[in-house]
Amino acid sequence: MALLLRLILFIVIIYIFYKVFRYLTDPKRKLDEAYEKGQYYFYDDVKNVRKNFFISYKGALFEGEKYLGTTDDAFEVVSIFVWVHDPATLHGFTKADFKFLEKEILMNYPKAKINWKNPIEKLMKEEGESEV
Repeated sequence: MALLLRLILFIVIIYIFYKVFRYLTDPKRKLDEAYEKGQYYFYDDVKNVRKNFFISYKGALFEGEKYLGTTDDAFEVVSIFVWVHDPATLHGFTKADFKFLEKEILMNYPKAKINWKNPIEKLMKEEGESEV
């Protein structure tokens, strides 16, 4: 009986360590923590095109929707729509901030065309019109 109790206690301790380890390495938790602290964090499952990615940057939470398409020689993500969850958190953002986010997204999806949803789209279009 004592041996059985020791075995059960040992299994419970192993299970608790496993759960703590999983909690500490959970990328979703890291995203939430970065969002609360206003830090940069890119959360994505690159292998799963159906899952959206999330970016925490300067206190704003962005979400990106990926679309698969064909390139010259393969199927890849060719279009990405990005929007912010709360437009009020964009206060103080500049075009340079959005260029940084585009660069970070293109590191994972180099063939993709990034489309911003309002109100970011309006800011980025103004830049394109002024360069022409």
